[in-house]
Amino acid sequence: MPTPCPCACAERVGSVADAADTCALIVAGGSGERFGDPRGKQFVELCGLPLMSWSILAFDHAPSVARIVVVCAPDRVLEVEKDVLAPLTLRKPVALAPSGATRQDSVRSGLAAVPRDLEFVAVHDAARPLIEVELIERAIATVRGDATLSGAILAARSVDTLKLVEGDTIIATPDRSFYWCAQTPQVFRTAKLSAAHRSAAREEYQGTDDASLVERIGGKVRVVEAPRDNIKVTVPEDLAIAEAALEQRLLS
Repeated sequence: MPTPCPCACAERVGSVADAADTCALIVAGGSGERFGDPRGKQFVELCGLPLMSWSILAFDHAPSVARIVVVCAPDRVLEVEKDVLAPLTLRKPVALAPSGATRQDSVRSGLAAVPRDLEFVAVHDAARPLIEVELIERAIATVRGDATLSGAILAARSVDTLKLVEGDTIIATPDRSFYWCAQTPQVFRTAKLSAAHRSAAREEYQGTDDASLVERIGGKVRVVEAPRDNIKVTVPEDLAIAEAALEQRLLS
């Protein structure tokens, strides 16, 4: 079985004397229709393990993480337990939560399983298998180190020229220096993210990510620059890219 060693991190960013204060919430409830595999992209094999296993391993090795919650479809709980969790040797306790009709519903469900005594929650897409421990720790440390922040997200600077298009006609070319491509994990103060989800549910608001919900209720969210290779596997071509990158990492 592939070793998770390249995902390991020697120490937490900041004071290592403090107890772990973060719950990882890994969202793995999507159907993966765009990926085109009946198993769902989170279950396809990547370097010898189900794709979602690599995200779980990374958070298990993050010193700041005390607990992991995996959100999955209720009818796939046994599959997650048998095919994903059982083959792994994990140091952190793992709980399962049922996914909902939308990703936002799934995160809200997962939040119900987050212990209230853990100050921070790191929400991560199971389909981003290349996440590294150092990036997880950096995002958590950013929020932990600034009391004015409600959260921080990993993101990469936009490198492409952007066009604002109406129909099929370009109406503007915005300055790309203002634009970043959001990634996960997105780390928040647990109480703030819970409040943001309650507000969104009450007002039937659908956001594009968790940061948008926190921003909506006035929370300040900072960007933590991340490499572009923290990709989300969405279509089959992405899997080939992820496999090449992970194989290189495992060999280095």
